Amino acid sequence: MNTRPARRALTSVTAVCALATLAACGVSDPPAVATGADVTVAGVEIKKDQSLHDLLPEQIKKAGKVRVATDVPYPPFEMFVKEGESTLTGLDHDLGQALGGKLGVTFAFTPQKFDGIVPAIQAGRFDAAMSAMTDNKERQQVVDFVDYSRSGSGILVADGNPGDITTLDDLCGKKAAVQAATNQLDLLKKHQTVCAKAGKGQIDIQTFPKDSDAQLALRSGKVVAQVLTKPAAGWVAKTADGGKAFDLAEDPAAPGGYNASPNGIAVSKKQPELTHAIQKALQSLIDDGTLLRIYDKYGVPSIAVEEATKNAAVD
Repeated sequence: MNTRPARRALTSVTAVCALATLAACGVSDPPAVATGADVTVAGVEIKKDQSLHDLLPEQIKKAGKVRVATDVPYPPFEMFVKEGESTLTGLDHDLGQALGGKLGVTFAFTPQKFDGIVPAIQAGRFDAAMSAMTDNKERQQVVDFVDYSRSGSGILVADGNPGDITTLDDLCGKKAAVQAATNQLDLLKKHQTVCAKAGKGQIDIQTFPKDSDAQLALRSGKVVAQVLTKPAAGWVAKTADGGKAFDLAEDPAAPGGYNASPNGIAVSKKQPELTHAIQKALQSLIDDGTLLRIYDKYGVPSIAVEEATKNAAVD
């Protein structure tokens, strides 16, 4: 079964950010931290909401924690704070701490190989998973999802966007970089038909074995853009050379990226009350602006959802 879409494209960003540590990527924002009974995430202090806490299953209330599986590293969703240490950070981790703050419990993250996450939830070793997991109908057969983002492919351009690139159409007749054997390469190949119908030249697709190689080509002006997963593009734009090397092109018609699909918090089907509580807590974070603050911290505010949905995938 396919795991996370275009995983090769996103994991290769570790070449830009060393071993996917927050410090290696030059980000000064601190990770989510506990402050007594409350937590501070992305500069926001989050307090327990008793009405949300009351929605939790009794076993979660008693344990005081939600056992969460995650696959590390997978920037910007999952990373280590420092190389060689086990303390976690990243979009998923920060969101988990924010949800825990609202619910009045701890979201305790444990690294787990991605392919083993769903079976581990089914076996009762974890209550949930936060690991940039795509919500799809196949997985919905065995877990429920609370959807917290929509992401697809994005366009990375040089700082200042000298090629004035906003959409895939703007790549017609120009050189664009992409990692070989990825969903993004397929996307560019399919768009050649659109370029032809518009009477524009074909995209001159330049393939590279690694994203870091594609970014070198972009830095040197050999291509006008690179197409990769939008979360990766946003993270690289925010962190490479302190945010001064690249920009993220934003197509208003595709805010989450091209071919965007929902990412969800996977929850055991044996715990519907937990799913409901997480969904309500997520909606609270959306309503008070905390969710957007977390996404902005990692350079990808456009993939945030406006409504906390359950099992949003339709295929």
